[in-house]
Amino acid sequence: MKTLIIYSSQTGNTKMVCEKAFEYINGEKIIIPIKEKDSVNLDEFDNIIVGTWIDKANANAEAKKFINTLSNKKIFFIGIDNPIYINLGLQDIFDMCQEAVGNTHLKGTYVFFDEIQYLKDWERHLKVLVDSYPDTKFVVSGSAAAALKWHSTESGAGRFTDFMLPPLTFQEFIHLKGKENLMQKQNIIYNGKEIPYWISPHINELNNEFIQYLNFGGYPEVVFSEKIQQDMGRYIKNDIVDKVLLRDLPSLYGIKDVQELNRFFSYIAYNTGNEFSYEKMAKESGINKEMLKKYLEYLEAAFLIKVLNKVDINAKKLKRITSFKVYLTNPSLRTALFSPIKESDEEMGNMVETAILAQWMHREKLNLTYARWKEGRKEGEVDLVLIDDKHFKPQWAVEIKWSNRYYQMPQDLLSLMNFCRVNKLMSAIITTKDITGAKTIDEMNFTFISSSIYAYNVGANTLNLKLLQ
Repeated sequence: MKTLIIYSSQTGNTKMVCEKAFEYINGEKIIIPIKEKDSVNLDEFDNIIVGTWIDKANANAEAKKFINTLSNKKIFFIGIDNPIYINLGLQDIFDMCQEAVGNTHLKGTYVFFDEIQYLKDWERHLKVLVDSYPDTKFVVSGSAAAALKWHSTESGAGRFTDFMLPPLTFQEFIHLKGKENLMQKQNIIYNGKEIPYWISPHINELNNEFIQYLNFGGYPEVVFSEKIQQDMGRYIKNDIVDKVLLRDLPSLYGIKDVQELNRFFSYIAYNTGNEFSYEKMAKESGINKEMLKKYLEYLEAAFLIKVLNKVDINAKKLKRITSFKVYLTNPSLRTALFSPIKESDEEMGNMVETAILAQWMHREKLNLTYARWKEGRKEGEVDLVLIDDKHFKPQWAVEIKWSNRYYQMPQDLLSLMNFCRVNKLMSAIITTKDITGAKTIDEMNFTFISSSIYAYNVGANTLNLKLLQ
């Protein structure tokens, strides 16, 4: 297979995206700007990928002219949110595409339906298309795809394969910025043993990148564009957040007061990583408890937030949910709604927690919790606990800090030590600001790792697991 990537780039962003895509394409491949199109014989290529910047909701004129010269087109892309498709079924839209390009040979054709949630009963329509055109590949996507899956009554068993595309991990962020030189493979001590781990000999620079990730790291387009970073509210809030909150979710669930939902999400975003109760949330937001529960379900289904339920000191779930933590799935959403965070800001601790939890969200079916319990008049807490669903026991515990205090005074980790002792955990991880090391206290092995390094490794290990599947 021989592949050509040809791009038209106004600011350089499209060029960078195409260059990164180029790295992952197997087989013989060539990448050129569209101005050099006459330097290659298009007939020699099995696949031609066109990268284009968007001008008034369409491919820019140069790219559009080139696309129109191509024959034997095997890719259709249709945005279902276009008003011209109202009251049309997928078959009708597919027929229009074939007629437009004069394509009657559908073998090997790829058909992309974007923003599929705007088509009523899309699952049923898609199942018919899949059965009718077995040699054609259909791909549907949408900004509210997770909500669609939750809302859908069709399983699509044997026909559909689901892919969730979470926000960028910190490892992906570093890769896209070409900063892999900040990391090198070494060994660290965990549970009394040496294990291979990515460590940074340039921790201050890595931490600076980590703060950039907190503010601008969730979406590839933001990573590549200083223009967007300077006006996150306009680009991310208006184009992503408001689209889901004000259009997608109301249309899916019949939400009448969209501004109330918008205010509620802003309230959660500002307080990401905090513990809530329905009573506290209702009092502070002015929304009744039943509606709050629905909003939380909708926002979590749309992958904007993650609700974490708690366990007690014995790692047992409480029969009645009275309190829980809520996190943004992407820390940069807070920047989009408010302002970039600085290292000295009070909210830095919660943002680091949010970022680290976001790394784990890339792994499916993990029973992540946090622990909180009463210790006399005081409360004990552990930030992140993974429960083994088979044995209902904690597999590991992590205390997330943006401080070196506990490395210097590990005896202050009383809650973590008590939790480990009760659950017979012989090791635990404590994140720090910039110190990596290991200490043994009361026969328990504590590994201290910089928050940025820990986040990088969780993301890197997740990618390796997916590559092995």
